[in-house]
Amino acid sequence: MEAFVKETSKAIVIPNDDIDTDILIPKQFLKNILRTGFGISAFYPWRYNEDGTKKMDFPLNQKAHAGATILITGNNFGCGSSREHAVWALTDYGFRAVIAGGFSDIFFMNATKNGLLPIILPEADRAILRECQADEKVTIDLAAQTVSFRDHVFHFDINATWKEKFLKGQDDISLTQQYEKQIEAYEARRPVFK
Repeated sequence: MEAFVKETSKAIVIPNDDIDTDILIPKQFLKNILRTGFGISAFYPWRYNEDGTKKMDFPLNQKAHAGATILITGNNFGCGSSREHAVWALTDYGFRAVIAGGFSDIFFMNATKNGLLPIILPEADRAILRECQADEKVTIDLAAQTVSFRDHVFHFDINATWKEKFLKGQDDISLTQQYEKQIEAYEARRPVFK
């Protein structure tokens, strides 16, 4: 997992509440377990016409938003089914953080385990962030736990363990690998049963 310390980027605003995992990545695209190739289908029902052509008024399809790594959205983001592919679609598109009023529990945990920083901010703060234009940038400073935009600085809370994992770029596997010597020592001491 890539470390997340500070991110300064354009932001894409999709202010809708209750964006579910069927919107984030519809079921017909869940055929891959490699965590890649999903970005092209992120937000598919809103991003493409029935014939597969792009809806040019949708933010992810607009050239001015190309390269944005921060998504600003509404409440209850990631509700619906527990598909981890929803997070993979967002990270494969290029998002590194999602700022919302709240997240479904399962989506939130999937995000923390896959390198997508979920940030919860109140409506008043997000109302200001929604003013972000394509030529402006938002900065997330994880160490300081702040989101900065124009002359505004918003503080967010994050569990200390998740914060540390993001700052160090650790997932659950790399976290376990820190204890490789202790695990090997334990295995060497274990009795062998035949």
